[in-house]
Amino acid sequence: MTIRVLVAEDQAAVRAALVMILSAEPDLEVVGQAADGEEAVRLALELRPDVVLMDVQMPRLDGVSATREVVAAGAAQVLVLTTFDLDEYVYGALRAGAAGFLLKDLEADTLVEGIRTVARGDGMLAPSVLRRLIGTFARPDRTVGPDARAAVAALTPREREVLACIGAGLSNGEIARRLEMAEATTKTHVSRILSKLELRSRVQAAILAQDLGLTV
Repeated sequence: MTIRVLVAEDQAAVRAALVMILSAEPDLEVVGQAADGEEAVRLALELRPDVVLMDVQMPRLDGVSATREVVAAGAAQVLVLTTFDLDEYVYGALRAGAAGFLLKDLEADTLVEGIRTVARGDGMLAPSVLRRLIGTFARPDRTVGPDARAAVAALTPREREVLACIGAGLSNGEIARRLEMAEATTKTHVSRILSKLELRSRVQAAILAQDLGLTV
């Protein structure tokens, strides 16, 4: 299955680099490019891509406002990519309906995986953003239901270690280094944890780990 991507970025050199990275992947197809927010919305409505890779700071219409319009129209999933992880951008983008928020200093592999993740309907957040969201929404005094506690207790010892690392806001690479295992193995553990706990996102897993007081 080919994932159709619209790249919205006002800086021509950055936009060209993003297109080059994505075009090198056999399962990704760049179907359009936009240099400002208004063009991003217009092309999203016209082309109906699977994912819009959206910059925040753009002329004519900013990325947050453009995200809101694209999501409201049901035109595509939006993955925000920006240089800045300021709270006003993070919360603005997520409130507008963005499925993910990544920073431009990421590795190319992480960007590609982010697009694939968002295209599947899952969320994707930069580790620094995830840590802040955990701190904002996790409540240590919240009562965790017996079913959730039983599900966590049924995890393997290694899976509980991985869950604790997720709760600390660590990325897959950081978890792999912390627990001395391959990153591919870490991804497998994370997928199994979400499935066993019947959670849709990494953020939900992180908040549950925080609520349970799991530590690494």
